[in-house]
Amino acid sequence: MFLKTLLIHQKIIIGLSDSMSLSNNKTIDLWRKFMPRRNEVLSDQKNYLYDIKVYEEHQDFKHFTPQTIFTKYVGIESLSSENVPVEMEVFIIPEGRYAVFLHKGPASTFHKTLNYIYTDWLPQSEYVLDYRPHFEKIKEGYDPNDINAEEEVWIPIKSL
Repeated sequence: MFLKTLLIHQKIIIGLSDSMSLSNNKTIDLWRKFMPRRNEVLSDQKNYLYDIKVYEEHQDFKHFTPQTIFTKYVGIESLSSENVPVEMEVFIIPEGRYAVFLHKGPASTFHKTLNYIYTDWLPQSEYVLDYRPHFEKIKEGYDPNDINAEEEVWIPIKSL
């Protein structure tokens, strides 16, 4: 479900990253490594977690396949990029406009939300994809198997 478009300021995220594809998805491993250590990050935003995807600059999503490589970051918003815990890294989400959607349901149905965004909403909107990180903002306690789970889906956009 489409919620809004929003211009955001830069966000500092501290966490972990790995290179992956949908066919070699390492997301669960990243979260398993990060979650026990999340309180090491200085943050006043501990209620939300970030799942960030960075695609190649000229990624054509019409040709995106399960083997397409991207970088995934998982983490929490921080007050500064200093005092980064050992083995964690800083990732900056640059300022820009985003279309924000709400995915309701288990993670196994997430592809339906993405399909709606890229095949229905985006082509009919006054926007195109912008080359910035795509991310989900997830509440602490999120259960990917819960049929009532909710997560915000943030897609980088710019005017036509």
